[in-house]
Amino acid sequence: MAMREEEMMHPAVYEFGYTELKPSYRIDLRNPTNKNLDQFINANQVLDWSQVTWKAIGKPYEVKSVARSKKEWEKENGDMSAKTSWEFFNKSFHEWFVKDVPAELSQAKKEMRRHLARFKLGDVKEALGETIRLSIWNYVHRISDGIWDPRGKRALFEGLDLQKPRILFLGAAEGYEAMQFYAMYPGGEVVMVDYDEFCATDRFGHFPERYPFLGINPSSGHPKVWHKEKMNIEYVIDDIRNLSFGKEFDVVISVGLLEHFPDRYKQEVMDWHRKFLKPGGYAIMTTPRSQLKSKLFYEIMADVMNHTYRELMDIRQMGLYVYEGGFEILRHGYIKVHNGIVARPR
Repeated sequence: MAMREEEMMHPAVYEFGYTELKPSYRIDLRNPTNKNLDQFINANQVLDWSQVTWKAIGKPYEVKSVARSKKEWEKENGDMSAKTSWEFFNKSFHEWFVKDVPAELSQAKKEMRRHLARFKLGDVKEALGETIRLSIWNYVHRISDGIWDPRGKRALFEGLDLQKPRILFLGAAEGYEAMQFYAMYPGGEVVMVDYDEFCATDRFGHFPERYPFLGINPSSGHPKVWHKEKMNIEYVIDDIRNLSFGKEFDVVISVGLLEHFPDRYKQEVMDWHRKFLKPGGYAIMTTPRSQLKSKLFYEIMADVMNHTYRELMDIRQMGLYVYEGGFEILRHGYIKVHNGIVARPR
Protein backbone atom coordinates (compact mmCIF):
# COMPACT_ATOMS: atom_id res chain seq x y z
CA MET A 1 0.00 0.00 0.00
CA ALA A 2 1.31 3.44 -0.92
CA MET A 3 2.53 5.54 2.00
CA ARG A 4 0.62 8.77 2.64
CA GLU A 5 2.57 12.06 2.46
CA GLU A 6 2.28 12.63 6.23
CA GLU A 7 3.64 9.15 6.89
CA MET A 8 6.49 9.74 4.45
CA MET A 9 7.45 12.82 6.49
CA HIS A 10 7.57 10.85 9.74
CA PRO A 11 11.09 10.94 11.25
CA ALA A 12 11.40 7.16 11.04
CA VAL A 13 11.98 7.43 7.27
CA TYR A 14 14.93 9.79 7.77
CA GLU A 15 18.27 8.11 8.33
CA PHE A 16 21.03 9.81 10.30
CA GLY A 17 23.49 11.30 7.83
CA TYR A 18 20.65 12.23 5.47
CA THR A 19 20.25 15.62 3.79
CA GLU A 20 17.60 16.81 1.33
CA LEU A 21 16.59 20.08 -0.33
CA LYS A 22 12.95 20.96 0.21
CA PRO A 23 11.37 23.75 -1.89
CA SER A 24 12.00 26.36 0.84
CA TYR A 25 14.70 24.90 3.11
CA ARG A 26 17.21 22.09 3.61
CA ILE A 27 16.85 19.04 5.86
CA ASP A 28 20.22 18.20 7.38
CA LEU A 29 20.71 15.15 9.60
CA ARG A 30 24.45 14.83 8.98
CA ASN A 31 26.91 14.30 11.84
CA PRO A 32 24.32 12.92 14.29
CA THR A 33 26.95 12.26 16.97
CA ASN A 34 28.39 15.80 16.64
CA LYS A 35 31.81 14.45 15.60
CA ASN A 36 33.91 16.85 13.54
CA LEU A 37 31.62 19.78 14.32
CA ASP A 38 34.65 21.79 15.44
CA GLN A 39 35.24 22.55 11.76
CA PHE A 40 32.15 24.77 11.88
CA ILE A 41 33.31 27.03 14.72
CA ASN A 42 36.83 28.37 15.13
CA ALA A 43 37.22 29.33 18.76
CA ASN A 44 39.89 30.98 20.95
CA GLN A 45 40.88 33.73 18.51
CA VAL A 46 41.26 36.05 21.53
CA LEU A 47 42.98 34.77 24.67
CA ASP A 48 42.64 37.88 26.86
CA TRP A 49 39.66 40.15 26.19
CA SER A 50 40.98 42.78 28.61
CA GLN A 51 43.73 43.51 26.07
CA VAL A 52 41.36 44.14 23.14
CA THR A 53 40.65 47.81 22.36
CA TRP A 54 38.28 49.59 19.98
CA LYS A 55 41.21 51.59 18.63
CA ALA A 56 42.89 48.36 17.53
CA ILE A 57 39.87 46.56 16.05
CA GLY A 58 37.65 49.41 14.82
CA LYS A 59 33.89 49.68 15.00
CA PRO A 60 31.37 47.41 13.21
CA TYR A 61 30.31 47.97 9.61
CA GLU A 62 26.94 49.75 9.46
CA VAL A 63 24.63 48.63 6.65
CA LYS A 64 23.39 51.86 5.04
CA SER A 65 21.14 50.65 2.23
CA VAL A 66 17.43 50.74 3.09
CA ALA A 67 14.45 48.71 1.85
CA ARG A 68 12.25 50.48 -0.69
CA SER A 69 9.12 49.75 1.37
CA LYS A 70 10.63 51.55 4.36
CA LYS A 71 11.53 54.58 2.27
CA GLU A 72 8.02 54.76 0.83
CA TRP A 73 6.42 54.42 4.28
CA GLU A 74 8.61 57.16 5.73
CA LYS A 75 7.70 59.57 2.91
CA GLU A 76 4.12 59.38 4.10
CA ASN A 77 4.57 58.94 7.85
CA GLY A 78 7.96 60.26 8.93
CA ASP A 79 10.66 58.22 10.68
CA MET A 80 9.70 54.59 11.19
CA SER A 81 9.85 53.40 14.80
CA ALA A 82 12.01 50.43 15.76
CA LYS A 83 8.91 48.31 16.40
CA THR A 84 7.33 49.15 13.05
CA SER A 85 10.65 48.49 11.31
CA TRP A 86 10.80 45.06 12.96
CA GLU A 87 7.22 44.32 11.87
CA PHE A 88 8.03 45.25 8.26
CA PHE A 89 11.16 43.09 8.35
CA ASN A 90 9.37 40.06 9.80
CA LYS A 91 6.68 40.05 7.13
CA SER A 92 9.22 40.55 4.36
CA PHE A 93 11.57 37.87 5.71
CA HIS A 94 8.77 35.36 6.22
CA GLU A 95 7.55 35.82 2.64
CA TRP A 96 10.94 34.63 1.48
CA PHE A 97 11.18 31.78 3.97
CA VAL A 98 7.99 30.20 2.64
CA LYS A 99 8.77 30.60 -1.06
CA ASP A 100 8.95 27.57 -3.31
CA VAL A 101 12.33 28.80 -4.47
CA PRO A 102 12.92 26.48 -7.49
CA ALA A 103 9.46 27.21 -8.86
CA GLU A 104 9.75 30.98 -8.36
CA LEU A 105 13.25 31.04 -9.81
CA SER A 106 12.04 29.19 -12.89
CA GLN A 107 9.14 31.62 -13.28
CA ALA A 108 11.41 34.67 -12.89
CA LYS A 109 13.68 33.38 -15.65
CA LYS A 110 10.68 32.81 -17.93
CA GLU A 111 9.48 36.36 -17.27
CA MET A 112 12.90 37.74 -18.13
CA ARG A 113 13.01 35.84 -21.42
CA ARG A 114 9.50 37.00 -22.25
CA HIS A 115 10.36 40.65 -21.63
CA LEU A 116 13.58 40.29 -23.65
CA ALA A 117 11.62 38.94 -26.61
CA ARG A 118 9.36 42.02 -26.44
CA PHE A 119 12.26 44.45 -25.87
CA LYS A 120 10.74 45.67 -22.59
CA LEU A 121 14.05 46.62 -21.03
CA GLY A 122 12.57 48.11 -17.86
CA ASP A 123 10.72 44.88 -17.17
CA VAL A 124 13.85 42.90 -18.06
CA LYS A 125 15.82 44.83 -15.44
CA GLU A 126 13.16 44.14 -12.80
CA ALA A 127 12.96 40.43 -13.70
CA LEU A 128 16.75 40.18 -13.68
CA GLY A 129 16.89 41.71 -10.20
CA GLU A 130 14.32 39.22 -8.93
CA THR A 131 16.23 36.34 -10.53
CA ILE A 132 19.46 37.45 -8.85
CA ARG A 133 17.77 37.82 -5.45
CA LEU A 134 16.13 34.40 -5.72
CA SER A 135 19.44 32.83 -6.79
CA ILE A 136 21.27 34.35 -3.84
CA TRP A 137 18.52 33.35 -1.39
CA ASN A 138 18.53 29.84 -2.86
CA TYR A 139 22.25 29.49 -2.20
CA VAL A 140 22.37 31.17 1.21
CA HIS A 141 19.31 29.52 2.76
CA ARG A 142 18.71 26.27 0.86
CA ILE A 143 22.00 25.13 -0.65
CA SER A 144 24.48 26.15 2.06
CA ASP A 145 21.86 26.35 4.86
CA GLY A 146 23.68 29.42 6.12
CA ILE A 147 20.78 31.04 8.00
CA TRP A 148 19.62 28.08 10.10
CA ASP A 149 23.05 26.34 9.91
CA PRO A 150 22.13 23.36 12.14
CA ARG A 151 25.63 21.85 12.27
CA GLY A 152 27.22 25.19 13.08
CA LYS A 153 24.64 25.97 15.76
CA ARG A 154 25.13 22.54 17.32
CA ALA A 155 28.88 23.18 17.41
CA LEU A 156 28.23 26.43 19.24
CA PHE A 157 25.77 24.87 21.70
CA GLU A 158 27.45 21.55 22.48
CA GLY A 159 29.21 20.49 25.67
CA LEU A 160 27.45 22.74 28.21
CA ASP A 161 26.81 21.59 31.78
CA LEU A 162 23.01 21.51 31.64
CA GLN A 163 20.19 19.14 32.57
CA LYS A 164 16.62 19.96 31.53
CA PRO A 165 17.39 23.67 31.24
CA ARG A 166 14.92 26.52 31.28
CA ILE A 167 15.70 28.58 28.16
CA LEU A 168 14.75 32.19 27.39
CA PHE A 169 14.99 33.35 23.77
CA LEU A 170 15.03 37.15 23.37
CA GLY A 171 13.77 38.50 20.03
CA ALA A 172 12.84 34.96 19.11
CA ALA A 173 11.24 35.40 15.65
CA GLU A 174 10.58 31.80 14.45
CA GLY A 175 12.56 30.38 17.37
CA TYR A 176 14.84 28.07 15.38
CA GLU A 177 17.87 28.22 17.66
CA ALA A 178 15.91 27.58 20.86
CA MET A 179 14.34 24.50 19.26
CA GLN A 180 17.76 23.22 18.20
CA PHE A 181 19.04 23.87 21.72
CA TYR A 182 16.06 22.06 23.27
CA ALA A 183 16.74 19.00 21.07
CA MET A 184 20.32 18.88 22.41
CA TYR A 185 19.29 19.46 26.06
CA PRO A 186 15.74 18.04 26.23
CA GLY A 187 13.25 17.89 29.05
CA GLY A 188 13.24 21.50 30.17
CA GLU A 189 11.28 24.49 28.91
CA VAL A 190 11.66 27.18 26.24
CA VAL A 191 10.17 30.66 26.65
CA MET A 192 10.30 32.65 23.41
CA VAL A 193 9.80 36.41 23.53
CA ASP A 194 9.11 38.84 20.69
CA TYR A 195 7.09 42.02 20.62
CA ASP A 196 5.77 41.40 17.11
CA GLU A 197 2.69 39.17 17.27
CA PHE A 198 3.36 38.07 13.67
CA CYS A 199 6.43 36.20 14.93
CA ALA A 200 4.26 34.03 17.18
CA THR A 201 1.38 33.52 14.76
CA ASP A 202 3.29 33.14 11.49
CA ARG A 203 7.07 32.88 11.77
CA PHE A 204 6.88 30.40 14.67
CA GLY A 205 3.28 29.35 14.13
CA HIS A 206 3.93 28.23 10.55
CA PHE A 207 7.37 26.76 11.16
CA PRO A 208 7.40 23.31 9.47
CA GLU A 209 6.02 20.84 12.00
CA ARG A 210 8.13 18.02 10.60
CA TYR A 211 11.42 19.85 10.37
CA PRO A 212 13.90 17.45 12.05
CA PHE A 213 16.20 18.79 14.77
CA LEU A 214 19.10 16.52 15.65
CA GLY A 215 19.45 16.08 19.38
CA ILE A 216 19.71 13.53 22.16
CA ASN A 217 17.46 10.81 23.53
CA PRO A 218 17.73 11.53 27.29
CA SER A 219 16.94 7.95 28.26
CA SER A 220 19.72 6.40 26.17
CA GLY A 221 22.12 9.25 25.37
CA HIS A 222 21.93 8.29 21.70
CA PRO A 223 21.10 10.67 18.83
CA LYS A 224 17.41 11.42 18.34
CA VAL A 225 15.32 13.49 15.93
CA TRP A 226 13.08 16.04 17.62
CA HIS A 227 10.17 18.03 16.20
CA LYS A 228 8.58 21.29 17.28
CA GLU A 229 5.39 19.57 18.44
CA LYS A 230 7.28 17.47 21.03
CA MET A 231 8.96 20.45 22.69
CA ASN A 232 7.80 22.34 25.77
CA ILE A 233 7.52 25.88 24.34
CA GLU A 234 5.74 29.01 25.53
CA TYR A 235 5.60 32.09 23.27
CA VAL A 236 5.32 35.50 24.99
CA ILE A 237 4.39 38.58 22.97
CA ASP A 238 5.93 41.52 24.82
CA ASP A 239 8.71 44.09 24.83
CA ILE A 240 11.83 42.61 26.47
CA ARG A 241 11.97 45.67 28.73
CA ASN A 242 8.55 44.78 30.18
CA LEU A 243 9.29 41.18 31.13
CA SER A 244 8.60 40.37 34.77
CA PHE A 245 10.84 37.28 34.96
CA GLY A 246 13.51 37.13 37.64
CA LYS A 247 16.82 35.30 37.56
CA GLU A 248 15.15 32.01 36.68
CA PHE A 249 16.66 30.81 33.40
CA ASP A 250 19.62 28.49 32.85
CA VAL A 251 20.19 29.88 29.36
CA VAL A 252 19.38 33.20 27.68
CA ILE A 253 19.70 33.17 23.88
CA SER A 254 19.63 35.95 21.32
CA VAL A 255 20.23 35.59 17.59
CA GLY A 256 20.83 38.67 15.48
CA LEU A 257 19.74 41.06 18.23
CA LEU A 258 22.80 43.01 19.38
CA GLU A 259 23.62 44.38 15.91
CA HIS A 260 20.26 46.17 15.64
CA PHE A 261 21.20 48.66 18.37
CA PRO A 262 23.58 51.62 18.06
CA ASP A 263 26.35 51.82 20.64
CA ARG A 264 24.38 53.96 23.09
CA TYR A 265 21.97 51.04 23.61
CA LYS A 266 24.31 48.05 23.48
CA GLN A 267 25.00 47.84 27.21
CA GLU A 268 21.25 47.82 27.86
CA VAL A 269 20.99 44.86 25.48
CA MET A 270 23.75 43.10 27.40
CA ASP A 271 21.88 43.81 30.65
CA TRP A 272 18.84 41.96 29.25
CA HIS A 273 20.97 38.82 28.89
CA ARG A 274 22.20 39.08 32.48
CA LYS A 275 18.92 40.10 34.10
CA PHE A 276 17.15 36.76 33.69
CA LEU A 277 20.03 34.32 34.27
CA LYS A 278 20.38 32.05 37.27
CA PRO A 279 23.82 32.12 38.93
CA GLY A 280 26.13 30.14 36.67
CA GLY A 281 23.75 30.40 33.70
CA TYR A 282 24.83 30.78 30.09
CA ALA A 283 24.24 33.69 27.71
CA ILE A 284 24.46 32.58 24.08
CA MET A 285 24.51 35.16 21.29
CA THR A 286 25.09 35.36 17.55
CA THR A 287 25.47 38.28 15.13
CA PRO A 288 25.97 38.33 11.34
CA ARG A 289 29.62 38.25 10.35
CA SER A 290 31.40 41.20 8.78
CA GLN A 291 32.69 39.70 5.53
CA LEU A 292 32.49 40.66 1.88
CA LYS A 293 29.79 38.16 0.98
CA SER A 294 27.63 39.35 3.88
CA LYS A 295 27.98 42.98 2.77
CA LEU A 296 27.00 42.00 -0.77
CA PHE A 297 24.06 39.96 0.54
CA TYR A 298 22.59 42.87 2.49
CA GLU A 299 23.14 45.21 -0.45
CA ILE A 300 21.49 43.00 -3.06
CA MET A 301 18.75 41.82 -0.66
CA ALA A 302 18.12 45.31 0.75
CA ASP A 303 14.40 45.32 -0.10
CA VAL A 304 13.97 42.07 1.82
CA MET A 305 16.33 42.61 4.76
CA ASN A 306 17.04 46.26 5.47
CA HIS A 307 14.15 47.73 7.46
CA THR A 308 16.02 48.15 10.74
CA TYR A 309 19.32 49.54 11.96
CA ARG A 310 21.92 46.86 11.27
CA GLU A 311 25.64 46.29 11.78
CA LEU A 312 27.99 43.54 10.66
CA MET A 313 30.71 42.61 13.17
CA ASP A 314 33.77 40.45 13.36
CA ILE A 315 34.09 38.19 16.39
CA ARG A 316 36.47 40.58 18.17
CA GLN A 317 34.00 43.45 17.91
CA MET A 318 31.10 41.33 19.11
CA GLY A 319 33.23 39.87 21.88
CA LEU A 320 34.35 43.27 23.12
CA TYR A 321 30.73 44.41 23.48
CA VAL A 322 30.03 41.25 25.48
CA TYR A 323 33.15 41.61 27.63
CA GLU A 324 32.46 45.30 28.31
CA GLY A 325 28.93 44.26 29.24
CA GLY A 326 30.33 42.35 32.22
CA PHE A 327 30.54 38.82 30.82
CA GLU A 328 33.22 36.16 30.88
CA ILE A 329 33.50 34.72 27.39
CA LEU A 330 33.67 30.92 27.54
CA ARG A 331 33.52 30.16 23.81
CA HIS A 332 33.75 32.41 20.79
CA GLY A 333 34.17 31.96 17.08
CA TYR A 334 32.28 31.95 13.83
CA ILE A 335 30.13 29.59 11.83
CA LYS A 336 28.92 29.99 8.23
CA VAL A 337 27.48 33.50 8.32
CA HIS A 338 27.35 34.26 12.05
CA ASN A 339 29.65 35.02 14.95
CA GLY A 340 28.88 32.97 18.05
CA ILE A 341 29.59 33.51 21.74
CA VAL A 342 28.84 31.53 24.90
CA ALA A 343 29.39 33.61 28.05
CA ARG A 344 28.62 33.94 31.77
CA PRO A 345 28.27 37.07 33.89
CA ARG A 346 31.55 37.95 35.59
